[in-house]
Amino acid sequence: MNKTRVRQLWFAATLLLSLVLMLVPLPGPLTSYKPYWPALVLLYWCLQSGDRVNLGMAFCLGVGADLFDGMLLGEQALRLTAMVFIALRFRSRLRFFPMWQQTLAVLGFLLNDRVLLLLVRVLGGDPLPPSDFWISPFVGAALWPFLFLILDDLRARLRIHEA
Repeated sequence: MNKTRVRQLWFAATLLLSLVLMLVPLPGPLTSYKPYWPALVLLYWCLQSGDRVNLGMAFCLGVGADLFDGMLLGEQALRLTAMVFIALRFRSRLRFFPMWQQTLAVLGFLLNDRVLLLLVRVLGGDPLPPSDFWISPFVGAALWPFLFLILDDLRARLRIHEA
């Protein structure tokens, strides 16, 4: 298999894995601690390979996530597209941040995602969510360094480097 094909398969596999992880159920009290996996994986690819991730791909992944999760069609597509837009805008700076600053930036992205989710749901007629609604972005930010290092290490082991 040529390197381009391996890169494409690795990219698609990580995105598919993020959708599968999104579907993994957690026990009732732990549900609010579940990170938003598609956002974290898309952020990784935005930082590592900005030319591979674009707004259309983020929108398609979001629609797929909506279909997988049974949510309002377009809700996650809107959230992921907004996040990728901002991440690509600041990609050149974010790539060279130390890990602790990247983690804070990821927290900002995930909190922004929660604000968008809150707006969509409240404008859709849902009541305000409980306070544990805001825990997930902090869990995702805490997992960011580990996720980044694991994906980066696997990418290096597979010798997948961007051209």
